[in-house]
Amino acid sequence: MSVKFHLPDFWSHGPLNLALIDMIKSNPEYFYDGVEIASVYGCFPPAIWNGGRNINGYANEDVIKKVLDEFNSRGIPCRFTFTNPHLTEEHMSDKFCNRLMELADNGLNEAIVNTQVVEDHIRKNYPKYKITSSTCKQIRDMDKLIAELEKDYSLVVLDYNWNNNMEALAEIPEKYRGRLEVLVCPYCFPNCQRRGEHYSFLGKQQIERSTINAFQGMGGMRLNVQQEKPFLCEAINKNFLETTEFSTHVTPDTLYNKYVPLGYEQFKIEGRTIHPLNVIESYVYYMVKPEHKDMVRLKLSLSVFQPRM
Repeated sequence: MSVKFHLPDFWSHGPLNLALIDMIKSNPEYFYDGVEIASVYGCFPPAIWNGGRNINGYANEDVIKKVLDEFNSRGIPCRFTFTNPHLTEEHMSDKFCNRLMELADNGLNEAIVNTQVVEDHIRKNYPKYKITSSTCKQIRDMDKLIAELEKDYSLVVLDYNWNNNMEALAEIPEKYRGRLEVLVCPYCFPNCQRRGEHYSFLGKQQIERSTINAFQGMGGMRLNVQQEKPFLCEAINKNFLETTEFSTHVTPDTLYNKYVPLGYEQFKIEGRTIHPLNVIESYVYYMVKPEHKDMVRLKLSLSVFQPRM
């Protein structure tokens, strides 16, 4: 059975993810049997539809085409994180986001959605895209989860609070398990009561930043956006190893010896805006055989931090 991983960000972690994808192909002996990369999720700035995490800057069309080609030529889909909860019909006319959809509209790339307005827009105008239901929906009820799985989604990303509840996961009909994507290493606290509030804050912030970054990308005067009031969250500064203490953290042993035998095969690794050393550690932790961890960690680190001569 394949063990499919969905990696964080083709934009901020592009070289790192390409290095991992190429290493799995060139040195499969380093990795656990069945490991494969199913997609890389993220977005290009200043996409106003982006949600879940903020992205800053401005990607011009040539760079976007280059990044898409790097992943698509390797057979890897790029999944756009179009999960901003504050989007309206008015935002669906955004030129940058629609141009992204046009550039990536080849039948391979995908989109993650959180709102009906975005889902309807994509299904109507870009029907080639596979659509994933986002974990941002925070579905905690079994009946609602089954109802979501019965809809026309390629995958449904499981709310991380289901993690390690093997009794409940075993109750989910087998026909759905291969379409459930498990977020194995959440950085959010278990049962966080402010999670929806945080997504809302980030969504509003993305809309504000997108306007500023687009203006700067087109040659406008540089504006200072460093004075924004931050969202205070104690989990933000935790490193990967600290998150392994959470009750919602899925260990490699649980992943391979409990989830996979039950028919779960889709696993998401968090880290779009996290330091690359934390992302590398998560890749090594979940995918690499113990005797090869040091070598893979070093090679991946060099792909990101090239030494100066």
